[in-house]
Amino acid sequence: MKEPRAAKLAVSRRLRGTPYTPRVESLGVSDYSIVNHMVLPKGFGRSVEEDYWHLKEHVQMWDVSCQRQVELKGRDAAKLMQLMTPRNIQKTEVGQCLYLPLIDDEARMLNDPVVLKLAEDRFWLSIADSDVLLWAKGLSVGMGLDVSICEPDVSPLAVQGPKSEQLMLKVFGENIKDIAFFRFKILEFSGHPLVVARSGYSRQGGFEIYLDDSSLGLSLWDALWDAGAEFNVRPGSPNLIERVEGGLLSYGNEFTQENNPLECNMQAYCSIDDNVDYIGKAALKKISDDGIKQRVKGIVFNGNKCPPCASAWPVFVNEREVGQVTTAIWSPRLEANVSLGMVIRGYWNDGQLVTIQCADGSLRDGVVRDLPL
Repeated sequence: MKEPRAAKLAVSRRLRGTPYTPRVESLGVSDYSIVNHMVLPKGFGRSVEEDYWHLKEHVQMWDVSCQRQVELKGRDAAKLMQLMTPRNIQKTEVGQCLYLPLIDDEARMLNDPVVLKLAEDRFWLSIADSDVLLWAKGLSVGMGLDVSICEPDVSPLAVQGPKSEQLMLKVFGENIKDIAFFRFKILEFSGHPLVVARSGYSRQGGFEIYLDDSSLGLSLWDALWDAGAEFNVRPGSPNLIERVEGGLLSYGNEFTQENNPLECNMQAYCSIDDNVDYIGKAALKKISDDGIKQRVKGIVFNGNKCPPCASAWPVFVNEREVGQVTTAIWSPRLEANVSLGMVIRGYWNDGQLVTIQCADGSLRDGVVRDLPL
């Protein structure tokens, strides 16, 4: 019998490339995923562990153009933004970034974007993998709101790692130091103003550059790449080990539309007992009053390096199933397997002993942990 060939991704206009794709491919990208109908580079021929240590010690450039922007602009932009989220945005300032849940009328999660307030009447929603554009348009049309909604030509490029500020200083100058965490400034590159935020999908510190002119993609990449040579810059992508250790959730993995924000540890971003009005408030209040039945937790478990977690693994206490693991990987720092998953009420306390059944059928002893790990 012939060995099975590895499947290849056929990229087309439907599965869009990015302004940085030529550079990513020239640097040996080995794996892609698809997010928001766009390619996301996932590997460069190195192990996840090697990239993990490099990210924690140096600096990486990530093509995260798949973080598509949904722009709300117009007289009712702030009203629509508030209707979509339980987080109170009334005191949000221009130049501020907000992480927040988007929910429907039943308080189910639709997305967890980072929102950038560009002006009093203009917002960008930097979204995870779901079609927020259609939800926003539907609400606007149905409610007769005065707001323009589109997906602008914006392709974020992330610079992540402890040396990220040193690299960004060389390209954008001293103004980089004035950007506070989860804030952004408009800085020039080649005479073109760009939104630059101190943010990113890692716990190692860094920036996201919101390129709004695709024609500048290669020159922006090259400027950062050349400036980063002395800092041991590498191409990279969100690292699975670092994400799990940091407790960074992924829409479609740790939670889906079947979950609510309280199960996802987002209670700090939910206004329930005040006068903030949003779609799904009554449903979310009832969930809060009744008490949630499950919650995202970390689980650390023993044994050799676990197999990839392509589907949910059951979690047991004695013989009772009390949850499921949704993402798992070996942590070289903790010298144990680490995971994220949903655990039911009564079994989610830090220190709870559990047993995990991995995809290979093996049973592993584990312990529930608060996040981050």
